[in-house]
Amino acid sequence: MRVLLVGAGGVGSAAVAIAARRTFFETMVVADHDPVRAERAVAAHGDRFVAAQVDASSVDAVTALCREHRITHVLNAVDPRFVMPIFNGAFAADADYLDMAMSLSHAGTGVKLGDEQFALADTWSAAGRLALCGIGVEPGLSDVFARYAADELFSEIDEIGVRDGANLTVDGYDFAPSFSIWTTIEECLNPPVVWERDRGWFTTEPFSEPEVFHFPEGIGPVECVNVEHEEVLLIPRWVKARRVTFKYGLGDEFIEVLKTLHKLGLDAVAPVRVRGVDVSPRDVVAASLPDPATLGARMRGKTCAGTWVRGLGPDGQPREVYLYHVVDNEWSMREYGHQAVVWQTAVNPVVALELLAGGAWTGVGVLGPEALPPLPFLDLLNGYGSPWAMEER
Repeated sequence: MRVLLVGAGGVGSAAVAIAARRTFFETMVVADHDPVRAERAVAAHGDRFVAAQVDASSVDAVTALCREHRITHVLNAVDPRFVMPIFNGAFAADADYLDMAMSLSHAGTGVKLGDEQFALADTWSAAGRLALCGIGVEPGLSDVFARYAADELFSEIDEIGVRDGANLTVDGYDFAPSFSIWTTIEECLNPPVVWERDRGWFTTEPFSEPEVFHFPEGIGPVECVNVEHEEVLLIPRWVKARRVTFKYGLGDEFIEVLKTLHKLGLDAVAPVRVRGVDVSPRDVVAASLPDPATLGARMRGKTCAGTWVRGLGPDGQPREVYLYHVVDNEWSMREYGHQAVVWQTAVNPVVALELLAGGAWTGVGVLGPEALPPLPFLDLLNGYGSPWAMEER
């Protein structure tokens, strides 16, 4: 296996550190628009890693880099606005493809998350190529949990609800998101999607249906709200349930900041003219905040990603469980030198690549994680030293 990792930011750099301890691949080319960042990501990780420069917005550039290094698998670790060029570049180079966020929705047009990729599913299938989409933590591990619950824990499912929460703090900052603010704005200010068997997919207002969800391992109660997320678009395609939702524990302050950015137009992607220069307001916001990859030493606490499932157990009796994965920032910094949120995201595509390399996961077309058997993934994740867990509720 020869891997092209596009993006040497927080998640990409964490993926390098995780993959460096595994033996399933021959070469990993780490490419970024900033060659210095790519060099920094691969430094001290051995000669299997190669730094490169790439324009992720260019299909031709991605294709050429794949061909230059005889790439078999492309892992996309950049913002979702670059999904389609990387996706199409991988296909043109006859490489398989993995990402952690799918192609963007377009409000008011009926185009949902992932629609542009699923529209090409037959093309990928006919070519015998695999695009494994949404294989981060959420989406990703959360989808694996959903499939595991359907296969092993329930005879009938009323609701699958992905619930994400944390008690992380960042010393020295009044406001410092632990993940890409560009992606967070996209997720949180777009109309959230809900799926119901009798209605299909429909949208609600941003931050709708607040609920207090109790997270395990000392995190405690966190108010969660509806957010647009890929799981709601992926899970119903392969897992039977009456309802699928995604709710994120943002907190009042974060929600108010996002609402203010929206009111001021600072969430906009389209460039505006400022003193003779065209600049995207959202890019300005991102540039004004600290890089999440640099916050690890200042962060305290834990992050939890998980899937809450309610329905009937194999015995026909009511059952409710929460399958989850917690990462303590102190542990991830001590063991890998990367903060908890980016490490938790990065570990899952590396696990998936290892399963593909060994043949435990196979497939063609455009697939989500829930299209593949969950047990090999969950067992191997435990083998990476970061076990998952389950609570009966």
